[in-house]
Amino acid sequence: MDAPKPTFFERLSSLLLREPEDREQLMQLLHSACERNLLDADALSITEGALSASETAVRDVMVPRAQMEMIDLNDPLGEIRRIVIETAHSRFPVHDGDRDNVVGILLAKDLLRLAGETSFELRDWLRPAVFIPESKRLNVLLREFRVSHNHMAIVVDEYGGVAGLVTIEDVLEQIVGDIEDEYDFDEADDQIRLDQSGRYRVKARTRIDDFNHAFGCALAAEGVDTIGGLILHQLGHVPKRNETIELAGLHFRVLRADRRRVYTLLVEKLPSADDAAPGA
Repeated sequence: MDAPKPTFFERLSSLLLREPEDREQLMQLLHSACERNLLDADALSITEGALSASETAVRDVMVPRAQMEMIDLNDPLGEIRRIVIETAHSRFPVHDGDRDNVVGILLAKDLLRLAGETSFELRDWLRPAVFIPESKRLNVLLREFRVSHNHMAIVVDEYGGVAGLVTIEDVLEQIVGDIEDEYDFDEADDQIRLDQSGRYRVKARTRIDDFNHAFGCALAAEGVDTIGGLILHQLGHVPKRNETIELAGLHFRVLRADRRRVYTLLVEKLPSADDAAPGA
């Protein structure tokens, strides 16, 4: 009678019998497992993301203060509804006049219970806000999110001012990759889409001519037709998720990729010298 085939975990365990001495050796073993088809590319990417979470600070993934969609405690109900509908977020920090004075979090779904109402006391509908320092590590924050069942935290700087916000989705995306909603970008027809943070999601197969037209630039590379191909040409290798490069005044970050190709890029316009000039 033939012996049963070893399971995936038994095969992986046999590969890892020699205990790695540091994280670099661990990653070498995991990459070796991937090359031997004991671990697929997605599982390797998630493992790398989980390991990097312990070294990544909240400041590196938060939505900065300037891009935060906030509601004033004194806003009328009509204005609050307009903001919720236009931004399509599920949670909103609420401040009392001063954006550094966050008094709570409003859940958009709570507004559904106010159908037909013309006025209400916003403070009565607020959930407590959670405040965290910029230096908190993502693995610690994820554990706190799980225990407290919170999905959003307000990030504060060393002086107690609001520096930004971070959601559980922001943390998970660093581990498992970009999380799409029901309007999955990879399945959508559009090649370039402005997201809610003011950055652009761009499919790597977007033709360079179309990209240049959309962003007003003149990127080009001999023998390359797509923006993903141009990024590979510039880097000289297939980039990993979260790898970045700056070209033509644009900041590119890889959102989704495997060992063979890039799928999705996050593109952001870099501030110009004029933008940084005093009084600009």
